[in-house]
Amino acid sequence: MAHEISVSDLNLEIQTGAWVLDVREPDEWIDGHVPTAHHIPLAQVPDNIHKIPQDEKIFVICAAGGRSMSAADFLLSKGYDAVSVAGGTMGWIAGGHEVSFAESL
Repeated sequence: MAHEISVSDLNLEIQTGAWVLDVREPDEWIDGHVPTAHHIPLAQVPDNIHKIPQDEKIFVICAAGGRSMSAADFLLSKGYDAVSVAGGTMGWIAGGHEVSFAESL
């Protein structure tokens, strides 16, 4: 099972160039996301795994932490170094961190 980190820890990791994967659905992504995140909805991760770098730790985020844990577990099973972000994007926003918005995908 994947480890979890807090949104505060994610913020520190982002400052050093962390690779963030947001696995929420497109409408959730449009409504606001971690500025540096890459978007691949959870159901599409297996078919798009080639887009995720294997040579660095992957910080997986969703809305609250459930889907990100599933994605992180999947990535671990494929040999990736992945962790889930506890509290997800809702926790990120509640913590007052910067948020980016997309007009469309």
